[in-house]
Amino acid sequence: MLSQRYQPDTLNLISKIDWHPYATAEERPFWQSLPESTRQAYIRRGEIAQGYDWPSLKATLFLEVARIGNRYNYQQMYFERRSKVLDLVLAECMEGQGRFVDAAVNGIWLLCEESYWGIPAHLYAQRAGVGLPDTAEPTVDLFAAETASLLAYALYLIGAQLDTVSPLIRPRIEREIDLRILTPNLERDDFWWMGFADPDHRPNNWNPWIHSNWLTCVLLVEPDDTRRRAAVGKIMHSLDKFIDPYPTDGGCDEGPSYWGRAAASMYDCLELLDRATSGQIDVWEEPVVQAMGQFIYRAHIAGDYVVNFADAPGILRPEAGLIYGYGKRIHDPDMMAMGVWEAHRQNILNPDTGPDTDGNRPNKSAGRELALLVSLAEMAEAESYAPLPRDVWLPVIEDMFARDQARATDGFYVAAKGGHNAESHNHNDIGQFVAFIDGLPVLVDAGVETYSVKTFSPQRYEIWTMQSAYHNLPTINGIMQAPGEEYAARDAHYQADDQRAVLSLDIAGAYPPEAGLRTWRRTVRLERGQGITVEDAYALNSPPKTLTLSLLTPCAVDATAAGVLRLNPRAITEGRESGSATITYKASKFSAAVEPIIIDDIQLRGVWGEQLCRIVLTAVQPAQQDTWTLTITR
Repeated sequence: MLSQRYQPDTLNLISKIDWHPYATAEERPFWQSLPESTRQAYIRRGEIAQGYDWPSLKATLFLEVARIGNRYNYQQMYFERRSKVLDLVLAECMEGQGRFVDAAVNGIWLLCEESYWGIPAHLYAQRAGVGLPDTAEPTVDLFAAETASLLAYALYLIGAQLDTVSPLIRPRIEREIDLRILTPNLERDDFWWMGFADPDHRPNNWNPWIHSNWLTCVLLVEPDDTRRRAAVGKIMHSLDKFIDPYPTDGGCDEGPSYWGRAAASMYDCLELLDRATSGQIDVWEEPVVQAMGQFIYRAHIAGDYVVNFADAPGILRPEAGLIYGYGKRIHDPDMMAMGVWEAHRQNILNPDTGPDTDGNRPNKSAGRELALLVSLAEMAEAESYAPLPRDVWLPVIEDMFARDQARATDGFYVAAKGGHNAESHNHNDIGQFVAFIDGLPVLVDAGVETYSVKTFSPQRYEIWTMQSAYHNLPTINGIMQAPGEEYAARDAHYQADDQRAVLSLDIAGAYPPEAGLRTWRRTVRLERGQGITVEDAYALNSPPKTLTLSLLTPCAVDATAAGVLRLNPRAITEGRESGSATITYKASKFSAAVEPIIIDDIQLRGVWGEQLCRIVLTAVQPAQQDTWTLTITR
């Protein structure tokens, strides 16, 4: 899309000296024009960061990934250090009195002193392999690029103030960014996320995410015009490896939480390219660019709940300014309204500023924070609502989302998926569905636990959250779905009208041959205002020994009545509870058992609380060919 249309030597690329994306800290009118509550919230975060005791990132802590597979302990301190640097830089911009400069220098200098700007789990890119970083071979992962972008913006925003502390800070930052990001990315083509080494493999969110930060550094730091053009040309060429094969329906098979670093990072890139060429690079009207943005509100269920297929949490607070800016660029009033709606929900437009507050909201990335600040006044006057479309069908990734009526969380909601089992951040979940009633969860997708080394290893599918038996899916003779692109849905059909929405697909191909399946036609139907039915019509090669159907719920389950499952409200976490529903099935065909799944993972507990319940419906004398129906009502 980009490299085919725009050649680097024909671009009206703004020089480094003329690149002025935002007001610097010295340009006081902009910062003083911001709402006082906003300024005080950022200053409060800076005051907290002033007292931060910068932790040491020890070699043995770095080695925990290689030694015991633990990513969390190192990453917690790693990300906190970066967050505090941004807090201090933005607080200085807001106040402009030099109060936060020394503390910011401490943090900036510590980041420059780090041997590796990435995280230990991503060290496989270096030739020396996992363990400690080889400083002789700088490799670029997501967070090396993020760190470089943070420091580039620090240099841009408070560079003059840094000079008052020492004239050596600015050249040190520039030298580190060049050594770790600018030169390796320009000279190497073998980083997998670039998409050059394996042309048949579509890169995931790493591609636009890293490019958005690399491009930021090129524009803010790279002084040589020849290298600037070469870098921009390479970024466009590599970004095409992400955009060109992207599903044309805009569906993010990595889930809504990854949308923020997939389609949204692509938006960051396109925004920078547009502005840095004075509008010469303009692809906002491209259907795939528009559809990629719209996915975020199409996958929204209610409140914080989103459709969380793949490695996505069930609740999400997306970046309000990001959604608004993307929506504005593609002229989508629904997307813009969702951004404003999120801003109100997150108290971004009028944050609390009392002495006991913590600034209310952690900073994200520097570029996105600055874009948000520029949009605040406009967003405060803009229309606010959650779009909540009635019907969504994404025919490429084969996702259906349906509710009783548009812009309303009352009533029934169902989402179901087809696709294949080699999606990015894949779970073995072809045919999975989730159900909500009045905006509250009744049948759910667990999502993913805190990442560990095992998550991205050959043992990934030993983790229960990845297995089809812990989704709302059947298991045949104890055999679950298998991973791989060849394990896929077949013959998907979708239709929707004012009375119903229906997705029907054959999920037999998602199971390995030893399951003995000829067909397994699953039909998920929303009857608007009445309920949800799930029909499974199957045929096997021979009579099965066992057939079970799993259902995952956050509700309290009463299975005492034959043929009826009563899902009762249960407190999930503070301020949130499950929904309620009645599920009916033929008692002559199934016996029901309920298994509590105790949750000890910190990420899953934040979504589902202390436990989920797994309902297992076991077929009584299962036939070689049969049809089952579940009905979900109030």
